[in-house]
Amino acid sequence: MVGGQRIDSGPRSAIVVGAGIVGLSTAWFLQERGVDVTVVDCAGVAAGASAGTAGWIAPGLALPLNSPGVLRHGLRALRDPTAPLHIPLTADIGRRTFFSQFLSHCQRESWKRALRANVALNEDCIEAFDVLIANGVDAPVTDTPITALFSSTEEADHALWQLRQLEKAGQPTDVTGLSGEALREQVPLVSPAITVGLNVNTQRVIDPRRSVDALGRAVASRGAAMHRLEITDVASSRNGVTVYSRRKVLAADAAVIATGARLSQLAARWVRVPVQAAHGYSFTVPVQRPLPSPIYLPSARAACTPHAGAMRVSGTMEFRHPHSARVPYRVEALVASVTPFLSDVRWSERSDVWVGAHAITPDGRALIGEVSPGIYVAGGHGMWGLTHGPITGRLLAEQITTGKQPEALREFDPLRRTGH
Repeated sequence: MVGGQRIDSGPRSAIVVGAGIVGLSTAWFLQERGVDVTVVDCAGVAAGASAGTAGWIAPGLALPLNSPGVLRHGLRALRDPTAPLHIPLTADIGRRTFFSQFLSHCQRESWKRALRANVALNEDCIEAFDVLIANGVDAPVTDTPITALFSSTEEADHALWQLRQLEKAGQPTDVTGLSGEALREQVPLVSPAITVGLNVNTQRVIDPRRSVDALGRAVASRGAAMHRLEITDVASSRNGVTVYSRRKVLAADAAVIATGARLSQLAARWVRVPVQAAHGYSFTVPVQRPLPSPIYLPSARAACTPHAGAMRVSGTMEFRHPHSARVPYRVEALVASVTPFLSDVRWSERSDVWVGAHAITPDGRALIGEVSPGIYVAGGHGMWGLTHGPITGRLLAEQITTGKQPEALREFDPLRRTGH
């Protein structure tokens, strides 16, 4: 047993289903509280969205997806398969129900509620990463501004208004405007189509695959059993919880379901808020001029990050089944949406194309907490799973071992109804 003293009234053992950033962070912080942990995942460590994201730890940009602007562009999202946010018209009835709920939450008050909830996680998310790194998780971090780019002052003003809502909700912000030579010095790749930028300062970037792999090794080195299993059911029992697969049955005092976009497959009997898979894409592309720091293109929903002397482009969001295959035209659409804003990029030489599913809730709030005696869920973070993974794990480990829900998790109650 590794870490701090076990809370006597808490569980002695726990099974974490899911080996992404959220599940592994929960496992690590449970170990820190003296709990013996088993981690199971059908595909191994960092096989989901954790490995292919932009790698941003960006509380200054952690805005919920369900903004009123999404509602304004909803018809394009339905009709245009190349739109940055695409909702296929052929969705099954379950996804159509999700879309209906999601669009109903693309209202200012619902968005602001989700934003206020996120502020509680944003407040300590960087410090939670620091705890992991200070205790041996080999995940190098780069402190950096992230520069949002716009083709007009009107677009920049709208984005600035959104960022100011974070400040009104209690989160300090550090944003500076850029134009002219200062903008081109900050972003040498910028094209003439970009006229203004906003530096969101004091953010961080990591290599997501390296970092999640390192967290998995740390959890294993601290004594966790690691299994590659397809879990079919999780149930409370008289003596704790039982986790079932086709090949093995596991038992423990507690279990955590942290399976990302597949969370509903195991948790739907308890959780009434649906979780939908939204596929994102990324690839690496050579550049002819340096990219000193990350850039964000809100109109294209694209993130561009320095990576090994090249540029990693991440973006687009398409609501499909979590196991859907890669759709080539979505990569082409991402390239087409970003190309007008950047110069000296060799788009035809892209490599390391990746697709993965983000876990989206209709009301913009993650699902974190207990759903049945000894059974907990953690997921639905949208695009911000990497940013919020470690702080989610720390807060949930506190709830599991003490039996008390941290104040920061109240808005993420997994047993809520949408709209509550």
